[in-house]
Amino acid sequence: MAIPDSDKNADRFVSWREFLTSAYVPSLALVCLAVWLHAADGLIVATMLPSIVSEVGGAALVGWSVSLYEIASVVAGAASALLTMRHGLRRPMSLAAALFGLGCLLSALSPSMALILVGRCLQGLGGGGLVAMAFVAVGVVFPARYTARAIALVSTFWGVSAFLGPLIGGFFVEYATWRWGFGFFALQAFGLSAWIALRPDHSAVQTKETGKFPLRRLALLCLAVLLVSSGGIEVKPLQSTLLIAMGLVCLVQFLRLDGRAGADRLLPNHPFGLSTTTGAALLMILSLSIATIALTAFGPLLVITIHGVSALTAGYVIACSSVGWSFAAVLVSGSPERFDRHMIMAGITMVVLSIAGFIHAVPQGPVWLVAVFATLDGAGFGLAWTFILRRTTSLAEPGEVQRISGAMPTVQRLGYALGAAYIGIVANATGFVSMNTTQAAAEVATWVFLACLPFGLLALVAMSRLVRNQPASAKASA
Repeated sequence: MAIPDSDKNADRFVSWREFLTSAYVPSLALVCLAVWLHAADGLIVATMLPSIVSEVGGAALVGWSVSLYEIASVVAGAASALLTMRHGLRRPMSLAAALFGLGCLLSALSPSMALILVGRCLQGLGGGGLVAMAFVAVGVVFPARYTARAIALVSTFWGVSAFLGPLIGGFFVEYATWRWGFGFFALQAFGLSAWIALRPDHSAVQTKETGKFPLRRLALLCLAVLLVSSGGIEVKPLQSTLLIAMGLVCLVQFLRLDGRAGADRLLPNHPFGLSTTTGAALLMILSLSIATIALTAFGPLLVITIHGVSALTAGYVIACSSVGWSFAAVLVSGSPERFDRHMIMAGITMVVLSIAGFIHAVPQGPVWLVAVFATLDGAGFGLAWTFILRRTTSLAEPGEVQRISGAMPTVQRLGYALGAAYIGIVANATGFVSMNTTQAAAEVATWVFLACLPFGLLALVAMSRLVRNQPASAKASA
């Protein structure tokens, strides 16, 4: 069972020594390994893809190796909260790790790109489930006073993967084979599955209901993300707009059906409505994900084309975002609960300011200024993200904690899919495909980051709703 905090314990500074010597260290290790598998896998596969294509072919399917992983991750993440509410954390999380391992093993043994894509689907299901259930574990198993520290370490592992992922993938390509890269992750996943299966389940099962599994809603969500992702893979303004519009219709229908499902809901009530604190938090996460994906999706290529730097330099300029995120998260994670709203306001404001900064810095330079805004972007996320889960769950009904915790990474991935497709249309409509001069690339960069700004402003509106109310513990200490 989760151990409730007294008001006194929940609102005091927590040192790293106290946290890392607590009884929750084994649970923390499981959570961090789960996040590592999901975060590092995509970067390693991206590094290995050229070697994979040269051996098994299927160059035309390369885009789907990423998209199918993301689609499966979103669907698995959406189902995770309901699974943990029905069965606890141990069995669903062990199964997710096993699915991830099976997908890696299938990819390692595949003779064709088609089978690798099947493996990527299984990896997406397992990885998406693992990271969503990791957030559920942080929200349910850890006391509130430890939540920010746990999220800070999760953020650090995510940032470390940004550096180690490509290095590990490159190591296997250079000194062994890409198949061993998949095998390396399969061993970790199967080990994690066994470790979880052998541990007692300390999560509280909120409901004993065992109704039908919501396959119809999950299929509708899968179709929605598939259509949106299809619009972003081969971007043609008319075709992509139509596919994204159809995807949004499916997404709205999914939300409508899920809202009527009662205890079998996959997401919290009114997940994107400003009328509730939870809805405001998830709308803020969705908006920020849409607004910031341009840096990852188009930033490296635009920086290389406009400023003439090497691919390695551009990669590490963008990676400054991960460094800023990890550093800020670790720095402020001991902050007591009464400061949560201030941290969130400061962090989200920093992210939106960084978006405005990219509008100038990417097309005009210098490159170090792009790195500064990338660091500001990451630091803002690290500052806010560490406290969003704690604040949102403190204001929610107890029965919604698992749904909220699982929804955060799922909504983030959904936002990335929507944002990639949206920014892809903007980029192509402003001449991305045909740009052949530095000036043309600079104009594309201006429009791409300018198109992100409205979603950043929407995130500020949602943030104002999230920080408006005070949790009970904060009121008690006032």
